[in-house]
Amino acid sequence: MKSVKLELMVGLFVLAGLLALAWLSIKLARMELVGGDHIPIFANFSSISGLKTGAPVEIAGVEVGRVDTITLNTTEFEARVRMKLRPDVPIQDDAIASVRTKGLIGDRYIIISPGGSPNLLKAGETLIHTEPAINFEELISQFVHGSIK
Repeated sequence: MKSVKLELMVGLFVLAGLLALAWLSIKLARMELVGGDHIPIFANFSSISGLKTGAPVEIAGVEVGRVDTITLNTTEFEARVRMKLRPDVPIQDDAIASVRTKGLIGDRYIIISPGGSPNLLKAGETLIHTEPAINFEELISQFVHGSIK
């Protein structure tokens, strides 16, 4: 009887440990188990070199969302990025989305510079003004070969 009680206690302890580990893994990976409360906003870029799904979207250094999907627009040959943003953050229709790098060789992320328009984007609409990723390799190559103007 005593060993059955001990085995039950050990089993419950292991189960609690596995649940805590699963919760910690989800929180560290910043995953969502349920849909979440976000709105989709799109942006088209001529180059998103190095940007990955799950990358943060920031305004003034504050994370307001994440990159959801990246696809290729085959008619314009541009990268179409779907961002999932918090619904409490207003995005003006003249805001500018830029692909930036954290540090010199860090990860890519999107920064949104607010506009001045009173018109706000609704879910599923597209940011018109974008800036592509800066290609440091190309800049260094131009500098080395003396073709920077």
